[in-house]
Amino acid sequence: MSHRTLSPRGKRVVLTVAVAAALVAGCDDLEPGGTSAGSGPDAAAGRAASPLTNPNGTKPGLGALTSEADKVNARKLVEGLTVKGRGPKTGYERDKFGHAWMDTADGVPLARNGCDTRNDLLKLHGRDVQFRKGSDCVVVSMDLYDPYTGKDIAWKKAKATEVQIDHVVPLSYAWQMGASRWSKEKREQLANDVLNLLPVSGSTNSAKRDSGPASWLPPNKSIRCSYAVRFAQVAEKYGLPVTAPDKSMMLKQCGT
Repeated sequence: MSHRTLSPRGKRVVLTVAVAAALVAGCDDLEPGGTSAGSGPDAAAGRAASPLTNPNGTKPGLGALTSEADKVNARKLVEGLTVKGRGPKTGYERDKFGHAWMDTADGVPLARNGCDTRNDLLKLHGRDVQFRKGSDCVVVSMDLYDPYTGKDIAWKKAKATEVQIDHVVPLSYAWQMGASRWSKEKREQLANDVLNLLPVSGSTNSAKRDSGPASWLPPNKSIRCSYAVRFAQVAEKYGLPVTAPDKSMMLKQCGT
């Protein structure tokens, strides 16, 4: 086979084609929306909805609020919350809100779909979800972008506690702010409403316990305004007041 020397123009064409091919090949490492896969604040691009556009909690993730317009709307939401002192914890038991992860809390999204609330949340927020053989419900592995820490978690059911489901408004907090006087049905709704639930790092959830925003905020500072919005959305939906320090801290997170 004969060989011929490329002209300078021909060399430029070959180089251009090679670069274009490399760029196309590199696209295999991109998630929908053009964000590189992996860890970091945008690791779940397309899987982290703004709480302001997700009032029912049925979209995955918890996206950061960065624009001033969003922060103005966030502050308006928080400012509308009623303030009250935190009452005693007397009489509180987890079972007062129904058994854990029941599928029969009528009146909330994903109820009575044949899958318990925990697995519903893992499916909703996880990526590359794998199910137990023969099941379309029981999640055995997934990748999760944890908004509270800003890190990816490669989760497997064998180490189940590495991911826990956080009640954004803790059930004990709700009890002390008025849920002790609610009907059993309403308490079951709060405990199983996807608006009030986020799968997160188990250690982070354990550190939060039943704290309000004045006592605990996500370590990932970029998500704190979004967290305040989600807390306020739950409180507003269920007619729950918040303490004055909690309201003040929530407003501060969405300040200029």
